[in-house]
Amino acid sequence: MAYSIDLSGRVAFVTGASSGLGAQFAKTLARAGAAVVLASRRVEKLKELRARIEGEGGDAHVVELDVTDHGSIKAAVARAETEVGPIDVLVNNSGVNIRNKLQDVTPDDYDFIFDTNLKGAFFVAQEVGKRMLARANGSAPGTYIGGRIINIASVAALKAVSNIGAYGMSKAAVVQMTKAMALEWGRFGINVNALCPGYIATELNEELWTTEAGARLVSILPRKRVGKAEDLDGLIVLLASGQSHFVNGAVIAADDGFAV
Repeated sequence: MAYSIDLSGRVAFVTGASSGLGAQFAKTLARAGAAVVLASRRVEKLKELRARIEGEGGDAHVVELDVTDHGSIKAAVARAETEVGPIDVLVNNSGVNIRNKLQDVTPDDYDFIFDTNLKGAFFVAQEVGKRMLARANGSAPGTYIGGRIINIASVAALKAVSNIGAYGMSKAAVVQMTKAMALEWGRFGINVNALCPGYIATELNEELWTTEAGARLVSILPRKRVGKAEDLDGLIVLLASGQSHFVNGAVIAADDGFAV
């Protein structure tokens, strides 16, 4: 007997969807049947992704979003719900990084990382969460079917990694944010979980793996290999689905054992 997860009828809002893991998450959720809202600052890239998803028979929509701008967050979520429908699944994926030793991190570096990775992630989740809560208590229209918020953290939230300490700090805060949201919102049927990817090859870092520094990094990984974006497909679909109803406040490492 085959087992499958069908997200038909669900609306999934994916931030940072213009490239990398965000684009892969969006394609995967669309293939599982969800209507996917693609959100980021790079609208032209989103339109290209929408065309690819629609070419595969999926349902995709584009909204411009700058997670460092609170007004942009509110406008993007409102537009998504007006044009597509109530958001059932949030993949809170937008993130940035600067490689720097801690003694070299400037105030501007710190703000750049934390404004996107933590502050932006919090206020995106808050805006979507408030709408999920309103539907749960009957004060907003829509059939409530249980919300799913998936915050994308990092293995660097679980294990100290040199030269990306500020990034790891921001992602560790995302893990704690996830637990707090799961505690407060779980009783309303909103499950909030954190996914902590390890080293994944994407178009954003593909050159790194061809360098001496990249080879040194691979040499310290438990199985001497880098993951592929599609290695996270099963987890993202499960966490977005009704089958994850008993998974709340979880911090899931998908890192090939690096944080062990």
